[in-house]
Amino acid sequence: MAKFNFKMPEFKKPELKKPLLPKDKDYKKLAHDFWYGKPHGERRLGDLYCDKTGLYKHREWRGVKDTFYYFHMVWLYGYANMVMDINKYGGLPTFLKGVWRYRWLGQTYLTVMHWYDRGFEGLRGEALRACPWHYRGMTNATIYQFMQMLRNDLKTNPDSSKVKARHDKTMAHDETVWGGIFYPFSKELENVPLQMIPYFVTCHVNNHTVLNYIDAIQSIGLPGDPCPMCQAEAGIFVQDDVPDYYKAVITSNEACDGSVATSVIQDWLIDKPLFAMPQPMLFDDPLVQKHCQKEIEDAWKFIEEQTGVPFDWDQLVKKLESQNELQRFEWEKWDVAGKTSYYPINGVSQALYRIYQSQYGDLPIWHFVDKKVSKILNRCVENKINSYPLTRHRVIAWSCAPLYYSNWCTWAYNCWGLNCIINMDSLMFDMTIRTDSYEHTLEDMATYHEWAPMRRMAVGGMHHIFELWENMERFNCDMVMMYDQLQCKGMQGVHGLFEDEFRKRNIHAIWMPHALPDKRTVSRAEIRRIINDYMTTVMHEEPLDPSLLDFDDSMGW
Repeated sequence: MAKFNFKMPEFKKPELKKPLLPKDKDYKKLAHDFWYGKPHGERRLGDLYCDKTGLYKHREWRGVKDTFYYFHMVWLYGYANMVMDINKYGGLPTFLKGVWRYRWLGQTYLTVMHWYDRGFEGLRGEALRACPWHYRGMTNATIYQFMQMLRNDLKTNPDSSKVKARHDKTMAHDETVWGGIFYPFSKELENVPLQMIPYFVTCHVNNHTVLNYIDAIQSIGLPGDPCPMCQAEAGIFVQDDVPDYYKAVITSNEACDGSVATSVIQDWLIDKPLFAMPQPMLFDDPLVQKHCQKEIEDAWKFIEEQTGVPFDWDQLVKKLESQNELQRFEWEKWDVAGKTSYYPINGVSQALYRIYQSQYGDLPIWHFVDKKVSKILNRCVENKINSYPLTRHRVIAWSCAPLYYSNWCTWAYNCWGLNCIINMDSLMFDMTIRTDSYEHTLEDMATYHEWAPMRRMAVGGMHHIFELWENMERFNCDMVMMYDQLQCKGMQGVHGLFEDEFRKRNIHAIWMPHALPDKRTVSRAEIRRIINDYMTTVMHEEPLDPSLLDFDDSMGW
């Protein structure tokens, strides 16, 4: 794709039209709104919600073409492919046994299409085509992983020799251990993260699920002040809610030194061969880099010893080159996002897909999705299609996001015209990996491992934390959504430094307090109120859709 140098348009406040009285009905306009959908200022999306649940009273009417596209290519296509994926990766009986045995599986799978609805609310045209492909990729990857867990699970298949054979050729790892560590063994060996599916995915799809696990770990004496992410991940093991699908496990410090206490509990409850490979804090030090390379080599030896699968250099190169192809397309997407107004992907689709793809590692579904999105992206650029024409502010989101409210950016655009262009975690792995020699490959793999989510730009030193400023310029952003994870000791320590820099640089920044997966500390309604207050009292702006200012979704998924 060629370089893009389009000048960013000036964003003007849209004129909000008063609703017509019954006697003044314009039937020509009604017909137009039926065929094409109402313009943004007249949609009143908040009127669709059932009180407290946030479920829809009726489907959002997007015009004839987009409504039927959503029904056929998002809902029907999504459900059909979920059933096909389950059959492809292990079969319906295996899935049903898992739903009966594991709490998180049924609670997440049954609510997945509502997760789609929240992420795509208000979308039209090319955006309605690009964003669902990202969700389709994440859904396929999720089903692939939990079906691998269930197929190899000795808890639900205790007497099966076939299951035991697959179990002994499967490795587990913490979700922030990059899946690329297992590339050299991937012809014969499966790897599935321990917490990615029971914890990370469930937060986004159904924010009630992980609360049970947080309460469980605190019930055995863990204080409530460590990171709720670490608490939830340990609570899963306290509840014995993780399948026994793996021979051995590779752990990390989850990019957070506050996870040490919960890691000890998990190690005790897992009770299997374990290799610890933590992300270092001072990774810019050349000696630390050498140490990290040695840890990767030791991890490879551990895998060989535990599974009997030999290291395969050719397979490592093949998988890395395939992953590099994904990264090169990501750069093309970023180029369009930063230099034009023709980027069709909304903030939640971009952020979740990117962190999922870059952390788990290469899968066929990522390439399938990228080919679909590439066609849409090219079409938007060639035809100069602006999918978010009511953008008032281009927003960059920094630090660690509220996992229970990742679709806040969909609401923020619909209500206030805040267009979240890029997310900090999306930028973590901003690199390709050399494959021309063993030394170069190992060096780049160590760097990739060191740049784990929440590590590089959250607690990786001031130089990396303040990469915010160059990325604001790179993506043409004029506002920061500053995530304020209340139980993150690292980012809390630099709160004042960011405040000083925002004032010095005259940057508008909204601080969004949250507690990662625990919605009870700061609710979604409270987050919306904070944004509303800033936009009215500081920015002196009027909402695009007043029906979205205040609603109760306290019981919503």
